[in-house]
Amino acid sequence: MIYRSFLNLSFLSLFLSLFFLAFLASHSYSPLLRLRTALQTHTIPPSRAGNGGASLRIRPGYSSYNAYIERQLNKTLNPKLRKIWTTRDWDRKIRVFARFFQSLKQRNLIFNYSKALSIGARVGQEVAAMKLVGVSDSVGIDLVPCPPLVMKGDFHAQPFENQTFDFEFEFSNVFDHALYPWKFVGEIERTLKHGGVCVLHVAVLRRADKYSANDLYSVQPLVELFKESELLEVSKVDAFGLDTEVVFRKKKKKIENS
Repeated sequence: MIYRSFLNLSFLSLFLSLFFLAFLASHSYSPLLRLRTALQTHTIPPSRAGNGGASLRIRPGYSSYNAYIERQLNKTLNPKLRKIWTTRDWDRKIRVFARFFQSLKQRNLIFNYSKALSIGARVGQEVAAMKLVGVSDSVGIDLVPCPPLVMKGDFHAQPFENQTFDFEFEFSNVFDHALYPWKFVGEIERTLKHGGVCVLHVAVLRRADKYSANDLYSVQPLVELFKESELLEVSKVDAFGLDTEVVFRKKKKKIENS
């Protein structure tokens, strides 16, 4: 009888211990904490990481996507910065961007008839430069619109149909602001026509600014993220804190035998 009572007490003690551990796990590892932990440790989804995963690191500190957007808007809506972008920086940046675009035209990567998109265009210097060199069908997107050159749009979910553009470019300090680089690239490939060209200016040798959401340590992660494109060129540039130009061409659609 005593032995049976002892067994009952042992089973009761074990049950209470397991219940207490389950209670702690369910309350201390809330959905918000799971998200925060994922953001702190995540680099690239395992299916896309390949050998370059260690060369692209997502910065910690964003508890939600809204928190990320709010932080980006703190920079984009800064009245002092916007005044600089539209006055002192305006002509200087247009001249520099125009030289880059002229070089791309000479290399037959963009043409006057191309339909072009500037990603993260801020107040539209790149778009103005593109029009200046003859590519008139150009537009930009940014979280904050700046008509008539820049419309509102999130580069993680572009507001365009599939295969809309012949050419997409990101010449400002933008790629490092992508919280989800695989979505950033996925949207480029979705809206780019087959045979279309994408040009990115990125910081590889220099650390990006405090508003950046990721750090890129080599070009390899970009090559792995652009699943539907081929790498055309990699070259060094000196472009407002960005040091590397990377050019991709979306693969042409295969024609099935009838």
